[in-house]
Amino acid sequence: MKKSDAVAAIGQSSLLLPAWIKAALAANDRLKLYLTVLQAATSHADNPNSGPLDLEREAAAAGADTNWLLQIPAASSRVDGAFQIPQLRHLTQCMAADLAVMARPVLAANRKGEDTAARVKHWLDWLATIGTPPSSKSTGNEALTADQLRLLTTGKRTVKRRDDPHHNAIASDSLHLLVMDLHKALNQLAGSLSNELIDGAHVWQLKSGDRAHVAAFMRGLNRTAPLKLDHPGLDTAATRDGKRLLLQNDIGTNDAHVLVVQIEDRTITLSYSDLHRTRFEFFQSLLTPFGAKWSDTSSLKNTALNDGDAYTFGTAQFDCPTTAAIDVTLESIASRIVFLIDWNRARKRLLPFVSKSAAIGILEAAARVDSGHIAWLKAGGEQIVFAAMQAAGASVFRVGDRLDTILGADDAQAFLIEVLCLASNALLARQPVALVADETRMLLAKRLRQHSAEFDLIDEHAAYCHALAQAVSDSLAHDHWDSAHKTDHTISGTAAHTLAARAKIWERKADHLVMQARDRAQRQRRWQPFAHLMELSDDIADALEEAAFLMSVIGDDHLQGWTAEVHQILAKLAQSVLRAAQEHIKSLAIARRLGAGSEENESDAFLAASWNVLRSERECDELLRRARRAILASIHNAASLMLANDLAIALESASDRQLVVAYALRDMVFAQTEARA
Repeated sequence: MKKSDAVAAIGQSSLLLPAWIKAALAANDRLKLYLTVLQAATSHADNPNSGPLDLEREAAAAGADTNWLLQIPAASSRVDGAFQIPQLRHLTQCMAADLAVMARPVLAANRKGEDTAARVKHWLDWLATIGTPPSSKSTGNEALTADQLRLLTTGKRTVKRRDDPHHNAIASDSLHLLVMDLHKALNQLAGSLSNELIDGAHVWQLKSGDRAHVAAFMRGLNRTAPLKLDHPGLDTAATRDGKRLLLQNDIGTNDAHVLVVQIEDRTITLSYSDLHRTRFEFFQSLLTPFGAKWSDTSSLKNTALNDGDAYTFGTAQFDCPTTAAIDVTLESIASRIVFLIDWNRARKRLLPFVSKSAAIGILEAAARVDSGHIAWLKAGGEQIVFAAMQAAGASVFRVGDRLDTILGADDAQAFLIEVLCLASNALLARQPVALVADETRMLLAKRLRQHSAEFDLIDEHAAYCHALAQAVSDSLAHDHWDSAHKTDHTISGTAAHTLAARAKIWERKADHLVMQARDRAQRQRRWQPFAHLMELSDDIADALEEAAFLMSVIGDDHLQGWTAEVHQILAKLAQSVLRAAQEHIKSLAIARRLGAGSEENESDAFLAASWNVLRSERECDELLRRARRAILASIHNAASLMLANDLAIALESASDRQLVVAYALRDMVFAQTEARA
């Protein structure tokens, strides 16, 4: 798919004359080379002992592919009066293609009228008859007669006689003569176009009011154009077509997609085609803040475009209340174009680290802050991120780990946005590419120090333990005591069963977190102490879930002999367990922040929280003894006595396990602090 074809498909061929003329002049050089090769081939066929002409310099000047072309003369021969020319069919096809390119701007500008159109059609049809496509059994040599050679290469023009009404201009024509006439017309056409530039835009046939609009567009384009570094692209052309001012930008040369802007009265209409649907949608998102109203986008097919495959096309309208608003909108639109260059390549190179949607979000964020992605690609792209991950060590990243699985989706996305921005800043300041790699490595190390996914998992588990402790404590304090029977302190069976069911759900969710930690510990060494800590913490959840279950059984008419003293002691026991859970959460929050740069008061606060867990455990030991005395003194029913005692033991067991976890957390923090020192 060529840029000119894409613009023509959008329907703005008046913008194409400069590009068409440039392409036509290049086609003229190639056509003359093809004719020279044919003459050299026939000359060598007539004189096989003579060396073939050296045409490498001519081929290089014409920009032609020499791998096959320059081999033709030496392999040509004369058989039965005809010239056997290798790849003649391919050569004539190339000639026909370049003739069409050469004639296109002349015919579009209506130079030379119908006579030129008829001549071009005649020679295109004639070239299609030269050479026979080789069959599977063919040697690949194709025949060219002496008359056909003359019609291709002669430069002698037959003068029409005034007294000869039957003179046929085409019959006396040659391909070489047509090429010469088209070249002359091209030079005249090129001279009729203005070579004026407005801030880098090629312009012609503008009205006085158009110049400010072109300058506004180029102001936005030139503001962000440095972000493409040495990447080609962003060439702009502008002209007037009746009531409309037209601007066209070629975006980048690697992808065949273009953008055409029309300004008529106070309405801007943007037409855009793209081979990648996702990039089309990305561009839509960039223009949304500027008031773009998109028509229904279409998936189109055109045999002349994109090899007949589908591409996406759409138009956006911008309604501008004033002339100044037109210029502001044009500047805004143009400033976004650079972010389309190499967009799909950048998106793919982000996929080893984040999801597809996150990769697009990263590119959108980098565009919003005028940083983009091209500098990151030039600095090494995904390789500098892989190098930073490798430098972090096997204890952090294992082969195959994705960045978002270690940092989390949000932090991984924020990190990559920052990397794209620092790459742009560094390369725009002409700093070495190696500096970008070093800064990326330092940035990831900083992120890893700040990030603590391990603590996130432990905090979540501790939250479930705290919820269990809170529910049990509240139930023993007031929620599950039936106010209508305060004299015998009857537990409401329905409420107790609801508590037990809820506690079971929380305990299972806590188990699931432990399994996650074990899985990560198997893959990454740094997770091992955290997984061990969570395994210990899971014993707390088990003990509290058991306490909730026992309360549901007690609520099933097993309260015989319960006194206010029994209830009060068990309630205090549950409250002490709750305080230990609260202190553990506090110590986790402090442990997350502890490091080489921590303040001394943070270390003191961590130790104080750990000692408060110890105090709660000692208080629970004493309350368990008091509870047993009270239970034995007042409850004589065997079942009720056993269940009350088991409830007290479950609560005290939760406090014991809370202390074990507190000691394990303290040891882990000490070890990590000493390792950083």
